[in-house]
Amino acid sequence: MTSNPSRKRTYLILVIVAIVIALAVAFLTRSKPLAVVLKLVDRGSVEASVSNTRAGTVKACRRAKLSAPAGGQISHMRVKKGQRVVAGQILLELWDDDMHAQERLSRDQLKTSEMRVREVCSMAEASQRDAERSKELKEKGFISSQLLDKALTDAKSRQAGCEAARNDIEQSKSRIEVVKAGLERMVLRAPFAGIVADISGEQGEYATPSPPGILTLPAVDLIDDSCLYVSAPIDEVDAAKLKVGQSSRITLDAIKVRTFAGKVRRIAPYVLELEKQARTVEVEVGFTELPAAENLLVGYSADVEIIHEAHSNVIRIPTQTLLEGKRVLVYKADGKLDERVITTGLANWEYTEVLSGLSEGEQIVFSLDRPGLKAGVLVQPESSVAK
Repeated sequence: MTSNPSRKRTYLILVIVAIVIALAVAFLTRSKPLAVVLKLVDRGSVEASVSNTRAGTVKACRRAKLSAPAGGQISHMRVKKGQRVVAGQILLELWDDDMHAQERLSRDQLKTSEMRVREVCSMAEASQRDAERSKELKEKGFISSQLLDKALTDAKSRQAGCEAARNDIEQSKSRIEVVKAGLERMVLRAPFAGIVADISGEQGEYATPSPPGILTLPAVDLIDDSCLYVSAPIDEVDAAKLKVGQSSRITLDAIKVRTFAGKVRRIAPYVLELEKQARTVEVEVGFTELPAAENLLVGYSADVEIIHEAHSNVIRIPTQTLLEGKRVLVYKADGKLDERVITTGLANWEYTEVLSGLSEGEQIVFSLDRPGLKAGVLVQPESSVAK
């Protein structure tokens, strides 16, 4: 009788000990919450854009590879590499002493013609006065008709000689203009203001213009660096989305710390078909404002991001938080994850617009690379990504 209560107490103690051990084992072997990085669903701008398929190139709006208009020996090279010039400034001069001699000769001939005109025309005026007097004398019967005809003929002849002498003056002036035109061909002038990029001729060398179909080195390479743009190939699939005037962002390999604003200034009206390359359309993006601090050089490699559509003040999430099937993992108040399918709108590599399925202020998982991450898993927020 006395052993019964004692045995019951023993059983009760054993049960309690077993429960404690089970709870201890469950506590020690429980799974730890998975550390994740969360991102707050916020509002902002989302842009749809296209980028070039291969590196673009910075080019000048105006660049001229200039050669002398005529062939000849370079007598004076008036500029140096890197020098800035203004429109109309002389870049080089060819030897032209013979043409200057022709000009002096033509001017001397002009002076002679002018003196000849004064002589011949004075005589013509005198003959005309004699003819007028002969008419009066004939009317009074003092001279014969034969003498009157002779006086009139002499006046006409001398007047014709005067006109011929005046024509000699015009011919002399024309010869001077021809020589001037020839002299102008012996001078190479800057067609626009810019910077001398390169010079291939030197004083004393013989310069020749490029014959049709034969390429020769230009005497002077002139660049107008006050207007620059980027020429970049865009995939033909994206070309239909582009229009002249669309905003763009320009990045340069040589200046990685900055992004430059630009606008589409030209879209080629044809598609390039290059062997072993994707078909592309050449697009020109001009700089909205040239940088003042950085040395922007023609020939730099560049990339363009052309914005063809933009939505502002919309609910958005980082594009990298999207799982296949437009799913996201939402952090709930109990510390577990909930999988949710959302409807998306405009998207780019950085942000995706959310049309439905998420509300502003909710938190979603940003670090999708963590092993074991799935719906229903208990998680511990590690940190949050700033807006």
